[in-house]
Amino acid sequence: MLHVGYEAAIRLEGRVLSDADIQPIAPFTTASVLPISGCTVEVVSVCLDAEPAAVGEFGQCLSDEERFRASRFVFERDRRRFIVGRARLRHLLASWLGVQPDAVELAYGPRGKPALCGRFAESDLHFNVSHSEDVAVYAFSHGREVGIDVEAVRVLRDADDIAARFFSSRENEAYLALDPRDRPLGFFNCWTRKEAFIKALGDGLYYPLDLFDVSLAPDEPARILRVENKSGDECAWRLEAFSPAPGFVAAVVIENREHRKDLRACTPQSALVEEAAGRGMPEARVDR
Repeated sequence: MLHVGYEAAIRLEGRVLSDADIQPIAPFTTASVLPISGCTVEVVSVCLDAEPAAVGEFGQCLSDEERFRASRFVFERDRRRFIVGRARLRHLLASWLGVQPDAVELAYGPRGKPALCGRFAESDLHFNVSHSEDVAVYAFSHGREVGIDVEAVRVLRDADDIAARFFSSRENEAYLALDPRDRPLGFFNCWTRKEAFIKALGDGLYYPLDLFDVSLAPDEPARILRVENKSGDECAWRLEAFSPAPGFVAAVVIENREHRKDLRACTPQSALVEEAAGRGMPEARVDR
């Protein structure tokens, strides 16, 4: 497992943000991973906790649509996380694009996934976002699809049933073989890696979960083991896992351009979001 800013994340981001923290890009914890044919994915982790005054400052760079979405949250905690998360995203994109955060033009898909639009639609900058509790992670890459996911490791009463239903046969066998004490970590290792893979495929594309295998054992390197009839080493994607903060696991998947057509020809057969909501799986979210 790659520890992206594990200690630095606590020192720099594991605290309540103040007004001094709202300057563009400061103090993000970043790490570059997965260099493939000259392409590098930048992974950024941040803390979404902020004082009320700072939340107000963050909100100034949001669009009217984003402010409206923020106003619809019932709980203040969720509203705060949305505002800070969106503002952080805007600051990061602004750094890549060379503009001010409020000038970044974003559109949102049917399930809330953000994408660049307007004058930035042809920039070929790909990004993905995920959050769990007060931890947010972002991934950026030029010219290659990318997916990212983060989860707080915790005990789920129905984890065994969920694994049996949603993991592939190979993954479920590996999960059941773990010591019971290691199963929560194994479960969320598997879930974050599978969701990052699904998200990398793109908005609106949902891929059958039993058609690919990922590693999940705590002492095993993060790998895509199989995609359909191809081994993980031959597939169109690369996987890394990391811990953005104690008690959290995350995964990032990037497209290997040389094999771009390998998965695009596959016909989606299942809707992960709808299945997850109906069968008790932790909700699969394209953007959080």
